[in-house]
Amino acid sequence: MCRLNNLIDERKCYEEVRQIRWPNGVRCPGCTSNKIAKRGRNHRQQECRRYTCKNCGKRFDDLTGTLFMGRHQPLSVWFAYLYLMGLNVSNRQIAEELNLNESDGQAMAEALRGGIIQRRSKVRMSGVVECDEVYVVAGHKGRPDRIQGRAPRCRRLQGAPGRGTLEKEKPPIFGMIERGGEVRIVMLENVQQKTIRPLIEATIEPGTVVNTDEYGIYAALPQWGYVHQSVCHSRGEYARDEDGDGFHEVHVNTMEGFWSLLRSWLRPHRGISQEKLPMYLGFFEFVHNVRRRGRALLGSLLETLLQPVVCPQNPI
Repeated sequence: MCRLNNLIDERKCYEEVRQIRWPNGVRCPGCTSNKIAKRGRNHRQQECRRYTCKNCGKRFDDLTGTLFMGRHQPLSVWFAYLYLMGLNVSNRQIAEELNLNESDGQAMAEALRGGIIQRRSKVRMSGVVECDEVYVVAGHKGRPDRIQGRAPRCRRLQGAPGRGTLEKEKPPIFGMIERGGEVRIVMLENVQQKTIRPLIEATIEPGTVVNTDEYGIYAALPQWGYVHQSVCHSRGEYARDEDGDGFHEVHVNTMEGFWSLLRSWLRPHRGISQEKLPMYLGFFEFVHNVRRRGRALLGSLLETLLQPVVCPQNPI
């Protein structure tokens, strides 16, 4: 059977790594010196080159300090897995395509999503920002210890009616999107002023115009230093012309359009657990913000994963 990983050239994968990491020549990951001596190849991965820094004496190779360092799967398999993740193929389908057992595939997916989340840049918003929340059904798949004593379900998880919480297995996702800019989405235990305020203040510049619906948790936005405008969905109001210029600028339609994209993205991944959902959200946030798809997205993902880990100021 013809499989994707058999069609990917290991040598070209390492050439791509070197081009992304060191476009102007190899540099030491310790002291950044360009005084480097080559010292052959890795005996386990023949396409992986080894080096010694003449300045500080550090020994390193093409993958030192990256997410791909010390992995037992070939680099080409990681590249193929990452490419298929960018196409939103499910973990099970990717493992089947790359001839991996399911547990290895799951571990690779978690490493790649976690690596993107750890290295993504900080999102900071201004101008006009929309805030909204959505509720998704997510239980405790793979965690029998979390559901002891609960009656078995007859069919798929339905979640509880009304606004959700983690306890109801209907976790809320809080979202902020700058018009024409980036998005930030976070799974919360519940949606209350005390849970959304730290996220808003860490993401949105003071004085920014913030559009929301009529939900009461947003009433304190002016006290927090923001210009608050809202529409009342319960009265059938979805957009309003606030300044009389004929343009209905007060709305949360941008955020609601994003929720439709998110639901479509999550659909192939059946039965995502609460424990894993933040990883899927963080990965999709990155994909949306770089605004690339297919081969172009793979380049952005690799550029991010080949960076050293920074302390993430955006929690999952």
